[in-house]
Amino acid sequence: MPVESTDPEEYRDQPVVESERGALVAVLVMVVLGLAGIFAVS
Repeated sequence: MPVESTDPEEYRDQPVVESERGALVAVLVMVVLGLAGIFAVS
């Protein structure tokens, strides 16, 4: 099997990957801020 196989993850368009990564980062930041807010209030 060649190293450069037609992997769906590797073969995707760059803008799609960037937008998905940005959405994941935004969700993680929201979760972290929410937990920090809960700890700050309590």
